[in-house]
Amino acid sequence: MFYAIAKNKIDLRGYRFEHRLEDIQTLNERAMRGELHISAISIHAYAYVANQYALLPCGASMGDGYGPLLIRKKSARDVDLHRCLIAVPGTMTSAFLALQLCLGDFRHVVVPFDQIFDAVNRGDAEAGLIIHEGQLTYTKSGFEKIVDLGEWWKRETGLPLPLGGNVIRKDIAPDVRHDLLEIMRESIDFGLAHRDEAVAHSMPYARDMNEQLASKFIGMYVNDFTRDYGELGRAAIRKFLGDAHRAGYVDHAAEIEFVE
Repeated sequence: MFYAIAKNKIDLRGYRFEHRLEDIQTLNERAMRGELHISAISIHAYAYVANQYALLPCGASMGDGYGPLLIRKKSARDVDLHRCLIAVPGTMTSAFLALQLCLGDFRHVVVPFDQIFDAVNRGDAEAGLIIHEGQLTYTKSGFEKIVDLGEWWKRETGLPLPLGGNVIRKDIAPDVRHDLLEIMRESIDFGLAHRDEAVAHSMPYARDMNEQLASKFIGMYVNDFTRDYGELGRAAIRKFLGDAHRAGYVDHAAEIEFVE
């Protein structure tokens, strides 16, 4: 998404960008503190920072009929999902909130997302909630799917599952916010139009993925919804956070604001 910005492939209109590559849990926490001007964020976490940040209408990660996976070891006996211990990648991730909406209350332990396979293998947890490239590699790693949360959400609501988005601080002047929105949208368009070189740019950040697998993963989450949420994507966010509030998993109704 940000290849064109990082490599000055588009007109940056005199702005300078400092890129901070961090995992989503860290970014969620930094957004809670209002530290970053623009940040990727879990849609779940947006409910708690909506007073400081507005959602940019581009940069979304949505699972349209697919998404985070709940997995177990292939050799495992059937597990009681309401009694077993589930390794999760962070309680502020959208995957965790989706699992709450799917299962209700469950026992969990927080494990860094890239260590969940190991935790389940060791028996530290009986099931694991998988995000990122693990959605494509779990079978090869010796696990089997219990539920695909994106598939479940689509079946329940007819909507894509909103996972991540980009936010911008509300104290930034409206004309600057508009400029930054246009720059980010142009960068996403450039990446989609120059896919091979954009994928090559992303490879140093890929974990144990070859270019073919990385391209497949990117294709799942950088698409037309990434260019703009559209009415369907906006409806999905309102439904996701609204259902979470009504179920008691988000303690207040979030005022969802998009930069237009």
